[in-house]
Amino acid sequence: MKKNMLFITLFLFSTLILSACTSNSDNNNVKHNNSKNSNTAFKVVIDAGHGGKDVGASGESGQYEKDFTLSVSKKVEKLLGQDPAIEVFMTRTDDSFLSQESRYRPKYANDIDADLFISIHGNTFSDPNVSGTETFYYHNNSRLFAETLQKHVVEATGFRDRGIKKQDLFVVKDTKMPAALIEVGYLTNLDDESKMWKDDFQNRVATSIVEGIKEYQEKSEKQGNWIF
Repeated sequence: MKKNMLFITLFLFSTLILSACTSNSDNNNVKHNNSKNSNTAFKVVIDAGHGGKDVGASGESGQYEKDFTLSVSKKVEKLLGQDPAIEVFMTRTDDSFLSQESRYRPKYANDIDADLFISIHGNTFSDPNVSGTETFYYHNNSRLFAETLQKHVVEATGFRDRGIKKQDLFVVKDTKMPAALIEVGYLTNLDDESKMWKDDFQNRVATSIVEGIKEYQEKSEKQGNWIF
Protein backbone atom coordinates (compact mmCIF):
# COMPACT_ATOMS: atom_id res chain seq x y z
CA MET A 1 0.00 0.00 0.00
CA LYS A 2 2.81 2.36 0.95
CA LYS A 3 4.54 1.59 -2.35
CA ASN A 4 1.33 2.41 -4.25
CA MET A 5 0.94 5.71 -2.41
CA LEU A 6 4.56 6.59 -3.12
CA PHE A 7 4.05 5.81 -6.83
CA ILE A 8 0.92 7.97 -7.01
CA THR A 9 2.66 10.85 -5.23
CA LEU A 10 5.62 10.71 -7.64
CA PHE A 11 3.27 10.54 -10.64
CA LEU A 12 1.31 13.62 -9.53
CA PHE A 13 4.53 15.53 -8.80
CA SER A 14 5.90 14.71 -12.27
CA THR A 15 2.64 15.79 -13.88
CA LEU A 16 2.75 19.18 -12.14
CA ILE A 17 6.34 19.80 -13.25
CA LEU A 18 5.52 18.87 -16.85
CA SER A 19 2.51 21.18 -16.80
CA ALA A 20 4.59 24.07 -15.48
CA CYS A 21 7.23 23.55 -18.18
CA THR A 22 4.58 23.51 -20.91
CA SER A 23 3.01 26.68 -19.54
CA ASN A 24 6.38 28.49 -19.54
CA SER A 25 7.03 27.37 -23.10
CA ASP A 26 3.64 28.76 -24.23
CA ASN A 27 4.33 32.07 -22.49
CA ASN A 28 7.66 32.37 -24.25
CA ASN A 29 5.94 31.85 -27.59
CA VAL A 30 3.40 34.57 -26.80
CA LYS A 31 6.16 37.03 -25.93
CA HIS A 32 7.98 36.20 -29.13
CA ASN A 33 4.86 36.73 -31.24
CA ASN A 34 4.03 40.00 -29.49
CA SER A 35 7.58 41.17 -30.08
CA LYS A 36 7.30 40.27 -33.76
CA ASN A 37 3.98 42.13 -34.10
CA SER A 38 5.48 45.26 -32.52
CA ASN A 39 8.17 45.31 -35.21
CA THR A 40 5.83 45.25 -38.21
CA ALA A 41 5.84 49.02 -38.79
CA PHE A 42 5.36 50.28 -42.34
CA LYS A 43 8.90 51.05 -43.53
CA VAL A 44 9.36 54.10 -45.75
CA VAL A 45 12.68 55.14 -47.28
CA ILE A 46 13.09 58.83 -48.13
CA ASP A 47 15.85 59.52 -50.63
CA ALA A 48 17.11 63.09 -50.89
CA GLY A 49 18.41 63.27 -54.44
CA HIS A 50 22.05 64.09 -55.20
CA GLY A 51 24.45 65.27 -52.46
CA GLY A 52 28.09 66.21 -51.95
CA LYS A 53 29.95 66.87 -55.20
CA ASP A 54 26.82 65.77 -57.08
CA VAL A 55 24.98 69.07 -56.74
CA GLY A 56 22.19 68.28 -59.19
CA ALA A 57 20.42 71.13 -60.95
CA SER A 58 21.05 74.80 -60.23
CA GLY A 59 18.83 77.75 -61.05
CA GLU A 60 19.20 81.49 -61.55
CA SER A 61 19.61 81.95 -57.81
CA GLY A 62 22.75 79.79 -57.84
CA GLN A 63 21.35 77.41 -55.23
CA TYR A 64 21.71 73.67 -55.69
CA GLU A 65 19.14 70.93 -56.10
CA LYS A 66 20.94 68.79 -53.48
CA ASP A 67 20.06 71.34 -50.79
CA PHE A 68 16.43 71.59 -51.87
CA THR A 69 15.96 67.81 -51.83
CA LEU A 70 17.55 67.43 -48.40
CA SER A 71 15.44 70.22 -46.92
CA VAL A 72 12.17 68.72 -48.20
CA SER A 73 13.23 65.19 -47.24
CA LYS A 74 13.90 66.21 -43.64
CA LYS A 75 10.47 67.81 -43.44
CA VAL A 76 8.88 64.60 -44.74
CA GLU A 77 10.89 62.57 -42.23
CA LYS A 78 9.69 64.74 -39.37
CA LEU A 79 6.02 64.45 -40.37
CA LEU A 80 6.15 60.70 -40.93
CA GLY A 81 7.97 60.27 -37.63
CA GLN A 82 4.84 61.45 -35.83
CA ASP A 83 3.03 58.27 -36.87
CA PRO A 84 4.03 55.31 -34.62
CA ALA A 85 2.86 52.88 -37.29
CA ILE A 86 5.46 54.17 -39.75
CA GLU A 87 9.23 53.71 -39.54
CA VAL A 88 11.21 56.27 -41.53
CA PHE A 89 14.64 55.74 -43.07
CA MET A 90 16.81 58.29 -44.91
CA THR A 91 19.42 57.47 -47.54
CA ARG A 92 21.29 60.60 -46.45
CA THR A 93 20.78 63.14 -43.67
CA ASP A 94 23.59 65.53 -44.60
CA ASP A 95 25.56 66.71 -47.63
CA SER A 96 26.94 63.24 -48.36
CA PHE A 97 27.91 62.06 -51.82
CA LEU A 98 26.33 58.76 -52.87
CA SER A 99 27.73 57.50 -56.16
CA GLN A 100 25.38 56.10 -58.77
CA GLU A 101 27.87 53.31 -59.49
CA SER A 102 27.49 51.91 -55.95
CA ARG A 103 23.69 51.72 -56.31
CA TYR A 104 23.62 52.47 -52.59
CA ARG A 105 20.17 54.08 -52.57
CA PRO A 106 18.11 51.10 -53.84
CA LYS A 107 20.42 48.59 -52.07
CA TYR A 108 19.79 50.36 -48.78
CA ALA A 109 16.01 50.10 -49.23
CA ASN A 110 16.23 46.45 -50.28
CA ASP A 111 18.49 45.52 -47.36
CA ILE A 112 16.03 46.81 -44.77
CA ASP A 113 13.08 45.25 -46.62
CA ALA A 114 11.29 48.59 -46.99
CA ASP A 115 7.62 48.85 -47.96
CA LEU A 116 7.95 52.07 -49.97
CA PHE A 117 10.74 54.12 -51.53
CA ILE A 118 10.49 57.73 -52.64
CA SER A 119 13.26 59.81 -54.21
CA ILE A 120 12.81 63.61 -54.05
CA HIS A 121 14.21 65.88 -56.77
CA GLY A 122 14.07 69.28 -58.43
CA ASN A 123 13.97 69.28 -62.23
CA THR A 124 16.07 71.01 -64.88
CA PHE A 125 15.74 71.78 -68.59
CA SER A 126 17.51 73.88 -71.19
CA ASP A 127 14.31 75.84 -71.91
CA PRO A 128 13.64 78.07 -68.86
CA ASN A 129 9.95 78.26 -69.77
CA VAL A 130 9.38 74.58 -69.00
CA SER A 131 7.57 74.13 -65.69
CA GLY A 132 5.62 71.56 -63.72
CA THR A 133 5.57 68.54 -61.43
CA GLU A 134 6.07 64.97 -62.62
CA THR A 135 6.64 61.53 -61.11
CA PHE A 136 8.64 58.60 -62.46
CA TYR A 137 8.26 54.90 -61.78
CA TYR A 138 9.50 51.71 -63.44
CA HIS A 139 7.85 48.50 -62.22
CA ASN A 140 4.10 47.91 -62.60
CA ASN A 141 3.71 47.52 -58.83
CA SER A 142 4.84 51.16 -58.50
CA ARG A 143 2.33 52.74 -60.87
CA LEU A 144 -0.47 53.26 -58.33
CA PHE A 145 1.97 54.76 -55.84
CA ALA A 146 3.30 57.15 -58.51
CA GLU A 147 -0.24 58.20 -59.46
CA THR A 148 -1.23 58.79 -55.84
CA LEU A 149 1.93 60.75 -55.08
CA GLN A 150 1.62 62.88 -58.22
CA LYS A 151 -1.98 63.81 -57.40
CA HIS A 152 -1.13 65.11 -53.93
CA VAL A 153 2.09 66.93 -54.83
CA VAL A 154 0.51 68.72 -57.82
CA GLU A 155 -2.22 70.02 -55.52
CA ALA A 156 0.45 71.36 -53.18
CA THR A 157 2.73 72.99 -55.77
CA GLY A 158 0.05 74.44 -58.04
CA PHE A 159 2.44 73.77 -60.93
CA ARG A 160 1.49 72.25 -64.26
CA ASP A 161 0.61 68.56 -63.92
CA ARG A 162 3.12 66.78 -66.16
CA GLY A 163 1.78 63.38 -65.13
CA ILE A 164 3.58 60.14 -64.38
CA LYS A 165 6.05 58.37 -66.66
CA LYS A 166 7.71 54.99 -66.78
CA GLN A 167 11.45 55.65 -66.83
CA ASP A 168 14.56 53.47 -66.58
CA LEU A 169 16.06 55.22 -63.52
CA PHE A 170 18.13 53.01 -61.25
CA VAL A 171 16.59 54.27 -58.00
CA VAL A 172 13.14 53.06 -59.08
CA LYS A 173 14.29 50.14 -61.22
CA ASP A 174 16.60 48.41 -58.73
CA THR A 175 14.24 48.70 -55.76
CA LYS A 176 12.20 45.60 -54.90
CA MET A 177 9.32 47.53 -53.31
CA PRO A 178 6.94 50.11 -54.87
CA ALA A 179 9.10 53.14 -55.67
CA ALA A 180 8.67 56.58 -57.19
CA LEU A 181 10.84 59.56 -58.04
CA ILE A 182 9.11 62.92 -57.70
CA GLU A 183 10.33 65.98 -59.62
CA VAL A 184 8.69 68.70 -57.55
CA GLY A 185 9.33 71.54 -59.97
CA TYR A 186 11.89 73.07 -62.33
CA LEU A 187 14.74 74.94 -60.70
CA THR A 188 15.58 76.30 -64.16
CA ASN A 189 12.17 77.99 -64.31
CA LEU A 190 12.20 81.36 -62.54
CA ASP A 191 8.63 81.08 -61.28
CA ASP A 192 9.02 77.51 -60.05
CA GLU A 193 12.35 78.19 -58.39
CA SER A 194 11.24 81.34 -56.60
CA LYS A 195 8.57 79.26 -54.83
CA MET A 196 10.60 76.10 -54.28
CA TRP A 197 13.06 77.72 -51.89
CA LYS A 198 10.34 79.16 -49.64
CA ASP A 199 9.80 77.35 -46.36
CA ASP A 200 6.00 77.40 -46.52
CA PHE A 201 6.09 75.88 -50.01
CA GLN A 202 8.42 73.10 -48.87
CA ASN A 203 6.16 72.43 -45.89
CA ARG A 204 3.16 72.06 -48.20
CA VAL A 205 5.08 69.70 -50.47
CA ALA A 206 6.28 67.62 -47.51
CA THR A 207 2.71 67.37 -46.21
CA SER A 208 1.44 66.33 -49.64
CA ILE A 209 4.09 63.61 -49.93
CA VAL A 210 3.06 62.24 -46.54
CA GLU A 211 -0.61 62.33 -47.61
CA GLY A 212 0.27 60.42 -50.77
CA ILE A 213 2.19 57.79 -48.81
CA LYS A 214 -0.63 57.29 -46.33
CA GLU A 215 -3.34 57.13 -49.00
CA TYR A 216 -1.38 54.46 -50.84
CA GLN A 217 -0.82 52.58 -47.58
CA GLU A 218 -4.55 52.62 -46.81
CA LYS A 219 -5.49 51.43 -50.31
CA SER A 220 -3.00 48.59 -50.03
CA GLU A 221 -4.14 47.49 -46.58
CA LYS A 222 -7.81 47.46 -47.62
CA GLN A 223 -6.93 44.88 -50.23
CA GLY A 224 -5.19 42.81 -47.55
CA ASN A 225 -1.94 42.84 -49.44
CA TRP A 226 0.45 45.19 -51.21
CA ILE A 227 -0.66 46.12 -54.69
CA PHE A 228 1.28 44.49 -57.52
